[in-house]
Amino acid sequence: MKRIFLMLSVAVMAATSLSSAAFAEGDAIIGDPVKGAKVFKKCKACHTVDQGGKNLVGPNLFGIVGLKAAHMEGFKFSPAMKKSGLTWDEATLDLFLKKPKKLVKKTKMSFAGLRKPKDRAHVIAYLKTLK
Repeated sequence: MKRIFLMLSVAVMAATSLSSAAFAEGDAIIGDPVKGAKVFKKCKACHTVDQGGKNLVGPNLFGIVGLKAAHMEGFKFSPAMKKSGLTWDEATLDLFLKKPKKLVKKTKMSFAGLRKPKDRAHVIAYLKTLK
């Protein structure tokens, strides 16, 4: 009986640790576009998001998700951004929004970044609605 209990205990512990590890690996933060619009207010000093909107210090970001970096005509991107070869998917946006100068060393973007993963997820969710 003790042996069966021991085997069951080991099985339960193994299953628990496996499911916890799987949850931790796949634990993605789901962004809320409404919250993202609020967080994006930090970005509005430099970026517009209206379709056909003008560029400010930074480019207009309407429809940015899925596009290549430095794609927009009429905005003077840094040579580093032009050469980056980046595509603005969720993962790349997350890295860039976290610390822009870490991803693109000589980007003209002077913003330090959004430290909180949930803020980045919310902003990305918001940007995805701009189509």
